[in-house]
Amino acid sequence: MSTGRLTMEDVAARAGVSRALVSIVFRGVPGASEATRARVLAAAAELGYEPDRRASRLGRSRTRMVGVVFTFGGDFHAEVIDGIYAAADEHGYEIVLSAATARRSEAAAIRAVLAERCEGVILIGPQLPTSQIAALATRAPTVVLLRHLRLTTVDVVRTDEKAAMTLLIEHLTGLGHERIVHLDGGPAAGAAQRRQGYHAAMTSHALVPQTLPGGLGEESGAQAADDVLQRHASSRPTAVAAFNDRCALGVLNRLRGSSLHVPGDLSLTGFDDIPAAGYRHVDLTTIRQDGAHIGHQAIQRLRDRLDRHQSPASPYLVPPSLVIRRTTAPPG
Repeated sequence: MSTGRLTMEDVAARAGVSRALVSIVFRGVPGASEATRARVLAAAAELGYEPDRRASRLGRSRTRMVGVVFTFGGDFHAEVIDGIYAAADEHGYEIVLSAATARRSEAAAIRAVLAERCEGVILIGPQLPTSQIAALATRAPTVVLLRHLRLTTVDVVRTDEKAAMTLLIEHLTGLGHERIVHLDGGPAAGAAQRRQGYHAAMTSHALVPQTLPGGLGEESGAQAADDVLQRHASSRPTAVAAFNDRCALGVLNRLRGSSLHVPGDLSLTGFDDIPAAGYRHVDLTTIRQDGAHIGHQAIQRLRDRLDRHQSPASPYLVPPSLVIRRTTAPPG
């Protein structure tokens, strides 16, 4: 039987109770015994009936819905979203996803979740101006992930970018590298903190920081690789720390078939530990961000705001870890 043709009356008839009792059971409010609840749920399962959860929320003061706005195509964002879903299920919240794409702005994605009566909003790596995020925080409790912000009206959960870059530089200098170039992420969320962490770590080893334009994707990595290939051997870096794994993959693909080999001539690192980084033909040394923990903390912060009526807390920094694979080795 098709779920779309079923009604509460069908469930009531199967369970031998009134429609009002079926409604009480699905709304989760007092008024039905445990035995009745069990009978109604069993009847619904037998029929394959699923209640319209959004319709059932129309008369409630709370919807227990959380809007999650993310950029379509971000590999690591998927891991964070998975962590958000797991934590939301644990605490009885429903997630409404809204993506920003090349043709759909973050502002439009936010308007969509607010129109769904979401109680709180989670922004994953937003590019919005700070003023717009501050304005959103006046409308709904807001948690920003993977971006440094000084706003006291929002909660922030992000990876400790400075600690991550310290791990990378310590690893590379420990192998004997001195000419280490960082492929900068430009205006991307987290890029400024990675840049600062790189400069601080290089300076602590009395090494000269060098940056090249990088970016979010493979194309930007390939362009940076072209710059490296054009340099004389005496000024060429022996190691490259890319902004993220996708950028590093662009470097790796461009260098295949060239005069430089990874890691014999050039060590290469990424950031995020996306699934592709672990492929056997890639085997990229990278920084692992704990997406599950970031997602869990996002829901925890919203629970503090929505259920406990607390004010935004101090930014929560999630420790990173270094994953060493085969794209790094002592300088050739």
